[in-house]
Amino acid sequence: MKKLLIILLMYVIGLGAKGQVSQEAFRQWHGDKYSMFIHFGLYSQLGGVWQGKQVKNGYSEQIQAFAPISKKDYEKIAGQFNPTQFNADSIAVLAKKAGMHSIILTSKHHDGFCLFKTATTSFNSYDATPCKRDFVKEISEAARRHGLRFGLYYSLIDWHYPYASPMSPHNADFITEAHHAFSKAQLKELLTNYGKISELWFDMGANTPAQSKELYELVHQYQPDCMVSGRLGNDQYDFCVMADNDYPDKTLHAPWQSAASMFDETWGYRAWQDRGCIENKVREKTRSLINVVSRGGNYLLNIGPKGNGAVVDFEKEVLEQVGDWLFRYGYAVYQTEASPFQEEFTWGEVTRKDNHLYLFLSGKYPADGKITLQMPGYLLQKGDGKMATYLQYGDEVVLTVPASAYKDKQIHVLTLSFDKKIEPFPGKTIRNAVLTPRNATPQYSYSCFDYYTNYRSITGYSWNFEQLLLKQLEIIYTSQEAGREIDLILDGKTYTVTLDKGKEIKETAFSGTTWGETYVCGPGNGAFHSAEKLDADLQHAPVSGKTWTKTDKDSDKVSSPILSSYYVMREIDSPRSQHILAEIGAGNGMEVYLNGKLIAKHLNPYRTKFRTEKVILPLKKGKNQVILRSYNRFENEAAYLLRPAEEQKAYRQDFIIPDAVNGKEHSLTIKPHNPSSPHTDAELFNLRIRLRRIAM
Repeated sequence: MKKLLIILLMYVIGLGAKGQVSQEAFRQWHGDKYSMFIHFGLYSQLGGVWQGKQVKNGYSEQIQAFAPISKKDYEKIAGQFNPTQFNADSIAVLAKKAGMHSIILTSKHHDGFCLFKTATTSFNSYDATPCKRDFVKEISEAARRHGLRFGLYYSLIDWHYPYASPMSPHNADFITEAHHAFSKAQLKELLTNYGKISELWFDMGANTPAQSKELYELVHQYQPDCMVSGRLGNDQYDFCVMADNDYPDKTLHAPWQSAASMFDETWGYRAWQDRGCIENKVREKTRSLINVVSRGGNYLLNIGPKGNGAVVDFEKEVLEQVGDWLFRYGYAVYQTEASPFQEEFTWGEVTRKDNHLYLFLSGKYPADGKITLQMPGYLLQKGDGKMATYLQYGDEVVLTVPASAYKDKQIHVLTLSFDKKIEPFPGKTIRNAVLTPRNATPQYSYSCFDYYTNYRSITGYSWNFEQLLLKQLEIIYTSQEAGREIDLILDGKTYTVTLDKGKEIKETAFSGTTWGETYVCGPGNGAFHSAEKLDADLQHAPVSGKTWTKTDKDSDKVSSPILSSYYVMREIDSPRSQHILAEIGAGNGMEVYLNGKLIAKHLNPYRTKFRTEKVILPLKKGKNQVILRSYNRFENEAAYLLRPAEEQKAYRQDFIIPDAVNGKEHSLTIKPHNPSSPHTDAELFNLRIRLRRIAM
């Protein structure tokens, strides 16, 4: 099992070096854990107010679009922009005091106003304002003076550039070739004029795959160790970024970051923001930091200085108090890895470093006052003894914690030290002769075309199972997987198999299996990321304000806005539990839910208008509900197909294990061989693997 764990760790670290990023640069970025984001620009001058009225819709840094403000009027604001209280050294000192290790500054936001002197446009802080300052230069130099790393935010859309796509409410417009060339010129300036750049945080827009690749390579041409964010699009990244103020509930097999604003309503300064209680905000952001690092991620927390450049007192106080907590417990945050446990705990979170476990008491106090951890193969050497007692009974470590540990204003951390380095524990052990995606531990990454399509992809499946005298694997697949190459990683050894030698087997539906009427609902739901469960029926539509419409077509095309979805529902009555093959068709992306649970999901190749495929439905006895979501990101129409496959057949291919397999406990991972991207969905949800003791 340890061999599999080592492979997974190398896989994660390898993603950090996808381009030219060195292992050392990745380790430093990954170990920093906590950084400062700064949203500052002309919008800060307005503070969320236009012509005396509070602009309540949208983020305040996008006030030009939401007020709205004409280009001519917005340009006039630059003539008044003179942030005399913006002090780069004071901000750097605050970042250090907050326990942060780098600063990421908005070099240019969607409004196109540049915080640096540039030859590409006069609409910048040096040429268009009375202050004549280059804020990128000031922050970059201050960061280095104070031992911090420096990174840049850069918007891929530009409302000021005349040859860009026009302003839209979704900020995900195509990038014209003229605009792409303009961006390359600005990026070259940023990457060559301001010293070492630790990360480049792209945002919004809809690059083509070629444009994303060109910008990714451009960054590494000038800054080989600069980490590139996933919002560049089309899986060209060194680390993926969650949606705004979003946090994953599972550990990812890719480097990742959560970006958070001090208030969910805005990133830029909002004069009329209800800021609430400092103590509550400190606890909220401390808990968010803990949640992120315990799942292996990095946390980027934003401040939005006022128009005069001063940091808001409330935000300064929050950062300083989080910094006080980190001064005490930073050893449990910096340079740590995700919790080694597969399960979640109600009492709090866990990180690990070398032979230490760090327990954050950030959840609910356990009713019996005890925290129990399963630590097979590890011997407890000591606990820190500050506020708990520690005992080990075989594989079980039991901590007794007083209720007072949860009543303080601060979140406390307990340290456990063991006899050796702590590795991630394997997932649940399967005691079943058939391995399927439903009983696997998925390997998650993030894949996308752009911001709205960013979703948690499954790049492979892993199992831990028990089987004596294992000699052979029987791989069952459909015509959908035929011809593909996959890697089987069995107990640490990799075997590449081409799915092309299978014997045809019939998956004939049992007599009495009937498909019901077809119902359609839409359009709605413009983001591809969604929950793994869907609670919908004829009385409860999946789209707010919509109802299901009965249709006699199991396949159709309908006019559709971009960034929308159509849902298709059918009921299947099955006389017994069985697997049947369905024919599915969708546009830019698809999801299939069976009895409310997600069983298949992926984006289709870029700008695919319609694609058909086979999906195995593991039916239960009785009534089953299948819902297809056909996702439309780019097109002016949506298409769907949901019906039983004409040919109910699959293929069985035997793989005789060439090497001796010893023991009872084994691990197996399957994933595509040499995928085009380490983040693209594996699309192996139809595979089943039977374990054989002897070669047939």
